[in-house]
Amino acid sequence: MTVSKIAILGAGNGGITAAADLSQRGFEVVLFENELFASNLEKIDENGGIFLQEKGEENFIEVHQVTTDIKEAVKDADVIMLTVPGFAIESMAEMLAPAVKEEQVIFLNGAGAMGALRFVNKARSLGIEKNFKIGETNSLAYGTRAFPEEAKVELGLRVKKLFFAAYPAEATEELLEICRELYQCLVPAENVLHSTMENGNPEVHPGPSLLNAGRIDYSNGEFYLYKEGITKHTVRLLRGIEAERIAIGKAFGFELEDAITSRYNRGYFETSEGTLQELFNKSEVYGAIKGPTEVDSRYFTEDISDGLVFWSELGETAGIATPNIDAVITIGGTILERDFYSEGLTLSKLGLTEVSVQELLRKL
Repeated sequence: MTVSKIAILGAGNGGITAAADLSQRGFEVVLFENELFASNLEKIDENGGIFLQEKGEENFIEVHQVTTDIKEAVKDADVIMLTVPGFAIESMAEMLAPAVKEEQVIFLNGAGAMGALRFVNKARSLGIEKNFKIGETNSLAYGTRAFPEEAKVELGLRVKKLFFAAYPAEATEELLEICRELYQCLVPAENVLHSTMENGNPEVHPGPSLLNAGRIDYSNGEFYLYKEGITKHTVRLLRGIEAERIAIGKAFGFELEDAITSRYNRGYFETSEGTLQELFNKSEVYGAIKGPTEVDSRYFTEDISDGLVFWSELGETAGIATPNIDAVITIGGTILERDFYSEGLTLSKLGLTEVSVQELLRKL
């Protein structure tokens, strides 16, 4: 397949950036957003495109179409790219699954959270038995911030390496060849569990953010986690969670990248030499990112619910203790008055109940 038309579903940071980037590279792009968030499209529609700022230069990039009509968005698209957070996978599946054709590739470009399996499971629950061509990355293909009210993107990084897996895993090679037309940085993961375990957000965001909760409250929005919140003490919790994640991965047969290697390979760190604290504090890409601006934010909620809760259960399945992961889940739930163990992503919710490590791997 030669990709010419791409539908991008979700007009947040990733979606608006991808619309500008892929349009600039010659693809015909349709940018879709749910009617509830249609305001994200208004300025882009008015301008006919997006202002893309990168490396000190700004260019205006025309975008073929923006729409809140899902059928119109995906019509004749070769690739349908979802740039939505994990908690929106099921609702997006409700809209997209009836409209997508079996020959169209569904590409989940964002923080890995078993999204491909969740999409298929939701479609099946609706009675839709299509053979979906679907795969996902471990992280977003950009380090970026978008400003919909200005139709503007500040692109700090085009990621250099991303893990990609299809569901089922036997389709990875086929879909990888297609999706590499969009992003040559894609490399194969063993399966969607492997790509999910390479999502570093649950490792970096909730723990250090939790230890900075008072500062976040007091700052009134003026807080920079990577520049000021990663310290010699908070990084120890990050490292504790990292050790547990890597041990879980090893139990499932994965050689997971550590925090430094992952971010160096993706391009967030210019070097792999130095301490993790120094590398975060001095990163030009991370240093420009403000946030979390409030405790009740995705740095806590999504990365605990869709990340740490799932890792904790994987640890239990594999016989790996996860005291640091469990502590962040518990204390995060206390300060936000939420039961993350109840609401979070679990094997049961994925339809993978009472499975051993090997049985789980066979199902992916």
